[in-house]
Amino acid sequence: IDPREAAQFAAIADALLINVGTLTEDRAVAMRAAVEHARQAGKPWTLDPVAVGALTVRTAFCHELQALQPAAIRGNASEILALAGMSAGGRGGDTTDTAVVAVTGEVDYVTDGERVLSVAGGNPLMTRVVGTGCALSAVVAASAALPGARLENVAAACGLMKQAGEIAARQGGPGSFIPAFLDALYQEVQG
Repeated sequence: IDPREAAQFAAIADALLINVGTLTEDRAVAMRAAVEHARQAGKPWTLDPVAVGALTVRTAFCHELQALQPAAIRGNASEILALAGMSAGGRGGDTTDTAVVAVTGEVDYVTDGERVLSVAGGNPLMTRVVGTGCALSAVVAASAALPGARLENVAAACGLMKQAGEIAARQGGPGSFIPAFLDALYQEVQG
């Protein structure tokens, strides 16, 4: 990814998702450029701190990005705890004051620091199919750009994904889940 193109694209997009799942030095440069240009353009950006806490390079990088005030952060409980500095000795909360944080799992919890919304549903099959968390992060990023209350928008995104997962799981097993999930998500958005 060319940092110049990442920056240009981020400035014209409605929202930006930074997913550190395949972090490299070159991608880190492009991600920084994209975040800076999204911020300059007033566009919300979302952080998906994949494997933060387990890997030191991406943990440090996500702490750096976190200081750039994402509109939303979406991760599982261990990633969010690590990002907040609450694992391995604890550092206390970092700069998440303006972010809506979605802690996803069997029940998703979405907070803006004042209120907490819980979103139940989904299907255990969703945890056995690679990419559902990343897809959720993309939908969260899009929802952060919608008008209205960001907290409710992010919670609605989590609910939408859980509903699509329930519908897709009724169609079969993990091999047929992804196309059924995409179809269900499309139908939920249209409906």
